[in-house]
Amino acid sequence: MASITSTEHDNLFKSKVLGHPAGLFVLFFTEMWERFSFYGMRVLLVNFLTMAIVGVDFPGWGWSTENAGALYGTYAGMLYLTPILGGIIADRLIGYRWAVVVGAVLMTIGHAAMAVETEVMLYVGLGFLILGTGFFKPNITSIISEMYKYLPEKKDGAYTIFYMGVNAGAFFGMMLCGYLAEKLGWSWGFGLAGIFMLLGTLQFWLAKPLFGKIGGVPEKGREVEISDEEKKDYKPNPFSLFDKILIIVSSVIGFLYLINDPTSKIGDINLLPEKMPFEIGTDAVTGPVGIALVGLALFLILIVSRISRYTKVVRDRMIAVVIFAFFTVVFFLCFEQAASSLVLFARDYVDRTLEGNAALTYNIINSLLTIIPLGIITWVLILLWKQTHKKVLGSNIVLIVCFLGVWALVLWMLGREFSSDSIEITVSWFSILNSFFIITFASMFSKWWESKYNPSAALKYGIGLVLVGIGFAFLAYGSDGINPGVKVSMIWLILAYLFHTLGELCLSPVGLSYVSKLVPARMIALMFGMWYLAIAIGNKLAGSLGGMVDTIKEEYNLSTFFLIFTIIPVAAGILVAVLNPLLKKLMHGVR
Repeated sequence: MASITSTEHDNLFKSKVLGHPAGLFVLFFTEMWERFSFYGMRVLLVNFLTMAIVGVDFPGWGWSTENAGALYGTYAGMLYLTPILGGIIADRLIGYRWAVVVGAVLMTIGHAAMAVETEVMLYVGLGFLILGTGFFKPNITSIISEMYKYLPEKKDGAYTIFYMGVNAGAFFGMMLCGYLAEKLGWSWGFGLAGIFMLLGTLQFWLAKPLFGKIGGVPEKGREVEISDEEKKDYKPNPFSLFDKILIIVSSVIGFLYLINDPTSKIGDINLLPEKMPFEIGTDAVTGPVGIALVGLALFLILIVSRISRYTKVVRDRMIAVVIFAFFTVVFFLCFEQAASSLVLFARDYVDRTLEGNAALTYNIINSLLTIIPLGIITWVLILLWKQTHKKVLGSNIVLIVCFLGVWALVLWMLGREFSSDSIEITVSWFSILNSFFIITFASMFSKWWESKYNPSAALKYGIGLVLVGIGFAFLAYGSDGINPGVKVSMIWLILAYLFHTLGELCLSPVGLSYVSKLVPARMIALMFGMWYLAIAIGNKLAGSLGGMVDTIKEEYNLSTFFLIFTIIPVAAGILVAVLNPLLKKLMHGVR
């Protein structure tokens, strides 16, 4: 990037909000509106695709859960692959700021396309969202990193503030987009996501005077800085022709499998052969799944081949990253049921109707959950206005319009609910619990990690996986013996989201942090790419396995489906805890 001097850096900190440069809060609100639109759409997609065609107020498309899960899994998986390409383009060609703008515009087009509610526009919309996320996701955080180049001790606090923006956007996006979709119609929900994405893009672009050279077009000839410690263990390891062939072949196979899974199920269009030219197991792995396994095997050969050529300390630490990546796949294939099977469970099997005092209690709680955080964020907006309205008036006006819109929607929603004697809680309401619990418990976990009782990375992973399993155990117990037409108490779903969030706080923020600690700077791109690949595989598996909920329910029962997701993470959590001594040895002192 266009590097900044310490003097230019000091100028950024002249206009402060809560002890941080005003530009951080522009990024806070930009990310907030992007997450508003992303999670607002995400909570609707599987619900909309599988909703009945007739007999409901707002018909969906009546897809099978298998088809909806296949499409969602591919979409979610590709969201974690395109950032690799978007980061490279920004780093070498257009810079972080332009990449954020390009990504935001592409996502705005995607949301607008989905509001049309035709199958062609659905695929077009998802394609634009995938590409837009690739540009947006890696680069907005890179701007923060460059902003605190000369004050690294304040970076943790900056990312904590930024993370609050992520969760605030997710919270209000799922609540308001979900409410409009379920009460007024699907287009209202999809359209609202696009409107706030557009406004978020505009306020970021109009605030560019606050950033100076930060995130600008990259300078030619800039190289990665290498520390003296890294130079001692440096051993050149250029990509061989064999490495490049493995990268190309495994990437093509992986991409074709991601696309083929939904196209073969939904449109009977096969991009991969339905049968392998040779048998490698049961019928389940002789077609596209078998080819995907071959692609994964080739990628593992690539990783093993490259890792084996490094010096011992570097090699051991990279092996540790690979092991953590495996358990990351397990975590996300369970945790991301929140976007598929848990949405369907909330819709079809949870008693969401409240009357009398129960309805009043819910409305009071829902009002407090909504108005208090919105009031706090509005206070931050007022502080930002005081510091920046003379310099970036246009950006501030757009933000005010955004917040007036959110306040109007919130007050309309609460007034509508309070005026009803009987209410039906929206399916999407349960999804906001994850963001609420993160905001509630994040500081507690932060203090735990800073105390003398801070567990090792492996134990954090183990605790996180076990907590996710306990969450599914509540669902397995609550749905045990459920009969057609009978609905269960919402307490089981609330407890599940609570424990899933506690597990997320143990594991999710830890992963990328340890990659950055364990991997030398010159290899960070490859290993971050592998890490995103692990999350992509986890998301794809989550969609595919979540789509099997109806099949497993018919063959066994709903409790069995959730029991599977209880056993898998608990077993993985115990295993990674057992591997703790080995992982400590491989990490060579990194904590």
